[in-house]
Amino acid sequence: MPDSSTAAPGAALIEAFLEMIAAERDAAINTLEGYRRDLEDFAAFLDGRSDTLATCDDWAVAAYFEDLDRRGFAATSVRRRGSALRQFHRFLLESGQRGDDPTAHFDGPKRARPLPKVLSEQDVGALLDRAAADARDDGKSMAARRRALRLHCLLELIYATGLRVSELIALPASLARGQRRSLTVVGKGGRERLVPLTEAALDALMAWNAARPDSRWLFPADSQSGHLTRQAFARDLKALAGRAGIDSRRISPHVLRHAFASHLLENGADLRVVQQLLGHADISTTQIYTHVLEERLKRVVADHHPLAGS
Repeated sequence: MPDSSTAAPGAALIEAFLEMIAAERDAAINTLEGYRRDLEDFAAFLDGRSDTLATCDDWAVAAYFEDLDRRGFAATSVRRRGSALRQFHRFLLESGQRGDDPTAHFDGPKRARPLPKVLSEQDVGALLDRAAADARDDGKSMAARRRALRLHCLLELIYATGLRVSELIALPASLARGQRRSLTVVGKGGRERLVPLTEAALDALMAWNAARPDSRWLFPADSQSGHLTRQAFARDLKALAGRAGIDSRRISPHVLRHAFASHLLENGADLRVVQQLLGHADISTTQIYTHVLEERLKRVVADHHPLAGS
């Protein structure tokens, strides 16, 4: 295979994918070079947003295709890149190098702002109820009870705060001291933001803190980083969804972050406030949620305009 620039963002992941394509599909050199160019362009775009191939979410994928449109790419080129990104992220998921696929809910580059699937408030409520019931189950072994407390805490925190998965799993243990009503989180680009906690999240945090192993991490694990991995959280979350009677294919940590933002807007939150809570540097990234505002405005008109029913 041709050599690639080791300085390129995400070069190792791209090389692993190209090696798989070459070995399993006997891809031609020109095909491999085309994949390489497409993926390196995507990686460079993410690098400009202080993001990576290993951490990007579906909003980043949507933003990339908007960028291609601004750059004037032909429809055939955009479709080719969409195919490359889907195959690449499916490979990362299947090889265990990512715990989720940010292209899974992407309908294709024909839409300027592809919208991810968002759980309803009822679905999230069912997940939280199931997690809480599991955490209260005294019939479990100590190890199983500890895992249930951890998952309940993770779920309450991500839905209460909208944290990125990478931010959530790497929270320091010091944040659980003193029953804090808010968390200070360091996000992308080293930007700090303050996120408040709900009573339910605080209660779950205190319960987990009393049971967790001693560690500098809030969610310690036997991993290279020393804390819980994205893959482990995603796996446990899908298993919880099955127990709650929800299709596990609809569930991922990212979907819960989207649910946090969408549900806030549905209940009247200001878009700028949601931007701050999500840690988006640019309001344009948060504006993909405006479809929620549009639906709410339509309901207001339908419910209150004197001629709406005529």
